[in-house]
Amino acid sequence: MRAVVLVGGRGTRLRPLTDHVPKPMLPIGHRPMIARLVDRLAAAGVTDVTLALGFRPEPFVEAFPHGRVGDVVLHYAVEPEPLDTAGAIRFAADHTGIDGTFVVANGDIVTDLTVGDLIDAHRRFGAEATLHLTPVDDPSAFGVVEVDRSGAVLRFVEKPAPGETTSNLINAGTYVFEPSVLDRIPTGRKVSVERETFQQVVADGRLYAMPTDDYWIDTGRPETYLDANIDLLNGVRAERCEAVASGAHVAGSAVLDSSLVDAGASIGEGVRLTASVVLGGARVADGAVIERSIVMGSVGRDARVRGSVIGVDGAVADHAELVDARLPESG
Repeated sequence: MRAVVLVGGRGTRLRPLTDHVPKPMLPIGHRPMIARLVDRLAAAGVTDVTLALGFRPEPFVEAFPHGRVGDVVLHYAVEPEPLDTAGAIRFAADHTGIDGTFVVANGDIVTDLTVGDLIDAHRRFGAEATLHLTPVDDPSAFGVVEVDRSGAVLRFVEKPAPGETTSNLINAGTYVFEPSVLDRIPTGRKVSVERETFQQVVADGRLYAMPTDDYWIDTGRPETYLDANIDLLNGVRAERCEAVASGAHVAGSAVLDSSLVDAGASIGEGVRLTASVVLGGARVADGAVIERSIVMGSVGRDARVRGSVIGVDGAVADHAELVDARLPESG
């Protein structure tokens, strides 16, 4: 089984974290997000993954110099120009010669979905394409998917008004495709899989869906990226991680509350971390207090940081107070 993972976005909502690091390479629980996703695909029998990239593959090649994540072989398909979701899928599939049933996954989604169950459902349905769906509390902010009792997709309702639909199920970003889906995607222009390709498959009665209640989060914003990390500590995930990675330095008097510290980070004496993530290479000086923040740069002595994102080039001065800020500010 082969897979295409969409990693072409530039992660602008996560800046400044993504000023130097591609979004899929940001760690979740001390491991790159993309590595955790590939592990989940491997558990479903995927042996080859093509990363559909919108720009340079070098950070991925450097992270995985042998072209593998575990036993899964990685391929890189770099679009010559932005092709949108369907265009990226076709370009990647053509680039690596995919000609059988394959999985597609959005690279910024973290989920406990058992991908093998989605593949099995796809085969039972006899579908051309099968979507994973997840329920949300407020569907008005999403594109909602309506399905019948057989699992067939009836229609998509974009950001429904109250009473417009009874469904609270949204596209969760993992799919199983037959190669015939690729024939529906024209080359040479941008094509959206959500707005164009899926609509064609629905019209032919060949699009199905499998809803689950598995853990699911879109990590595209700082607050959700933070939650995806912290959730590995608080028991809401099927998997867990240690709060402090091997290779991190945390002073004995530092206090960590629902916080992660990555390898290569340094936490000084008397530091208090609450619901925060300190990434590799970061430095937090003695006495600093950090709440609900992500730190990739440095925080000075006795500084106070709350609700903020400190990029690799960001530095909070000694005794400074930073609230709801991004440092350095992105242009």
